[in-house]
Formats: sequence, structure tokens, C-alpha cells
Amino acid sequence: MTNTNLEVIGYVRCDYKEKFGIPRQSGLTDCATAFIEILPPYNQAEAFRGLDGFSHIWLLWDFSRAHKHGFTATVKPPKLGGNQRMGVFATRSPFRPNNIGLSSVKLLDIIYNEETGCVHGLVVSGADILDGTPVYDIKPYLPYADAHPEALGGFAPLPKETIEVKSPPELLQKLPEGQREALLGVLAQDPRPQYQNDPERVYGMSFGGWDVKFRVKDGVLTVLSLAETEHQ
Repeated sequence: MTNTNLEVIGYVRCDYKEKFGIPRQSGLTDCATAFIEILPPYNQAEAFRGLDGFSHIWLLWDFSRAHKHGFTATVKPPKLGGNQRMGVFATRSPFRPNNIGLSSVKLLDIIYNEETGCVHGLVVSGADILDGTPVYDIKPYLPYADAHPEALGGFAPLPKETIEVKSPPELLQKLPEGQREALLGVLAQDPRPQYQNDPERVYGMSFGGWDVKFRVKDGVLTVLSLAETEHQ
């Protein structure tokens, strides 16, 4: 009998506190960073020897908030407006036979514990993962094997173009400096479901301990308010 038990080697710590607003694919918002906290005994420095020679890595992780019982053969991809079904294996839907996610991210740094010499965690950019997500594995990205420029993208050939983002300067100044560019980058991806286009609707998303309200009209996203959330 096959052993399907998976060990959690770490957790994602980032500004994406809820599903709404997370980039639709990894690598779309390189200005947003995340920290991969590594748990013992997997934090031994020897386990990461040589990893600093790679610019990008693969993260295998758990769609921990999308678990459900039973198998559904088809899903409704947002890319198709949420009203057309495709086979689950032709999509990246979180509702899968095994709730495993795969993301290619840029490796920015490896942080070591000064006292123990063990790895505290990895700093990465371009993650499309919810805060607190369990991580199952880390693998190096190999450009000669993993990159296929000639590959076909099926019904999702190209990412959606970014949109213009406007925000009153006094609102952005509320944010810590490191979060400003990241938030603007996330908003430029237009977090709205692709089948929604109501210019009068006010949308809200949580980002790094802040409640962000915005509206999209005539191709321009305007930030309306920024307020600290009660639980950060």
C-alpha cells in the first residue's frame, strides 16, 4: 500500500491574509516578498547546501483552506468568466484530488539562526500563496529543463494586462515603506473576479494587516481607503 503521508517542512508568512487579492499565478508580483519559515528537523543548514546558487525555486504546498471530501471532475475557471466548466486536470483550481499547490518563486535570501546555525527561513518574491500555508517541499528551478518558451497555454495563454492604480499619497503613507510597492503591484493585477465589471462597486481586500477598499472604473483602479485591521 502506498504511503501518502506528507511532512510539513515549513509555513508561508506573507501579507496575503485572505484568498481575495492573491495573484492568480506565481511570479506576477515580484515586488511582493514572502518568508518561508522552516521547521526542525528540516532546518539543518546541510539540507540547504548549494541552494544559494539558484535564482528561483519551486515550492510545493497545501491548499489548506480548500480541503473537501469527494472528487469533482470539472471546475469553473475564473479565466473563462466562471460560467464554463473544464476538467480539473486542465486547471490550477485548488479543489483537486490532492490539494497540492506548485509555485515558482525567486529566491532572495536564506536566513540563518545566528545561535544555532540552522536555517530560520527563506525570503522569496512572486509567491501566490496565502499566509500560514503549509509547505511540503522545496526544489531548485532549472531553467534548461523547467522553462519552455514554446509551450502552449491552452485556454489561459497570457496573463491579464495590468491596470493603472491611483491612490491619494496620504493613504499610501500610512503603510510601512516596504509594503507600498507590494500593494500597488498586487492591485495592478486587478484582484476582482474576471467576470465582475461594475464601475460603482466598492471592493475590499486584506493585505498585510490593512483593510483596502477600492473601485475600478474605465480601466483605472482607485484606492478609496486604508484602515488597519484589528487582528494583524
